[in-house]
Amino acid sequence: MTTHVTIIGAGLGGLTLARVLHVHGIPATVYEAEPSPTARSQGGMLDIHDYNGQLALNAADLMDEFRGLILEGRQAMRVLDSDGTVLFDKADDGTGGRPEVQRGELRQILLDSLPAGTVRWGHKVSDTRALGDGRHEVTFADGSTVVTSLLVGADGAWSRVRPLLSSATPEYTGHSVVETYLFDADTRHPAAAKTVGGGALMAPAQGKEIFAHRETGDTLHTYVGLARPLDWFASIDFTDAAAARALIAQEFGDWAPELTALITDGDTAPVLRHHYALPNGHRWDRVPGVTLVGDAAHLTAPNGEGANLAMLDGAELGDSLAAHPDDIEAALTEYEQAMFPRTAETAAEGAELLEALFSENAPQRLVDMFTGHDQTR
Repeated sequence: MTTHVTIIGAGLGGLTLARVLHVHGIPATVYEAEPSPTARSQGGMLDIHDYNGQLALNAADLMDEFRGLILEGRQAMRVLDSDGTVLFDKADDGTGGRPEVQRGELRQILLDSLPAGTVRWGHKVSDTRALGDGRHEVTFADGSTVVTSLLVGADGAWSRVRPLLSSATPEYTGHSVVETYLFDADTRHPAAAKTVGGGALMAPAQGKEIFAHRETGDTLHTYVGLARPLDWFASIDFTDAAAARALIAQEFGDWAPELTALITDGDTAPVLRHHYALPNGHRWDRVPGVTLVGDAAHLTAPNGEGANLAMLDGAELGDSLAAHPDDIEAALTEYEQAMFPRTAETAAEGAELLEALFSENAPQRLVDMFTGHDQTR
């Protein structure tokens, strides 16, 4: 079986690429390991930026659908000290260029915009290999194969396509996040809800952080960041939700109760997510017939840009392929030459943000970054 463009991974980057190709009349097939679009939760809120993510949605001709997803007021931002003192409080006046949407809803408008059958669910990649002349074979877990003249890895951190281009592998950043949710927060968890406000709350300190976001309705999504080695987390039994929650909360024992309530009052079992990253400035020499988008190409610790960059990658690659319909290598070269420096710059800025979040005097450094007074940049 041969297809013109084969995309591995139905995340935001792969789907944006498929949609932009469809807009240009170029056929593509997306292979996704998950068995269905509802196989798992698609994560929390995303702020979609006017300088990258929205450009991608415009190229995909989906701006009207995107505007229908925006949750008004969620661009509000607060920074608190560990004792609960509000150091920075910016209301959402509707003029910000980073409106918030639910990731799952954004993914769904991309799925709905594609012709039926574009995404092939339940296709987990087990191997990829070069056949020569820019052609590649993809083998799936069930033993089936596909041969393609253009293979795009949009398959995230542990990409099965990346080894065709690079020997780099993600390494642990030294930071992990524990997630939990508080439901019906305004009535059931009023102190925490009042503290978070209408948008996002950030309470950073040296080596730790509590971040929370108000999602659809009055759901609060808490992300507890800790700079700890993998072994430290491995010693916690996350199958015992109450015990795990208590151990994580102990790391914030002297913090204000309205902040620690975002951990202790969680209505869901805490979920541990380790943060990995590829080397900053990760790039590769041009290999005929294959490229990468999103985390497969430039995985970093979360910095607010990952989803936006993945979508922009997909859109720019789609536009480049449309601009060079008879020269795949020219299209891939054009795409990569723009993508490499853009993502390296963003990764460096993200590293600065991460350092600020977990550094000594972290709250004030973060406020200084938001107010433009940071002298370290």
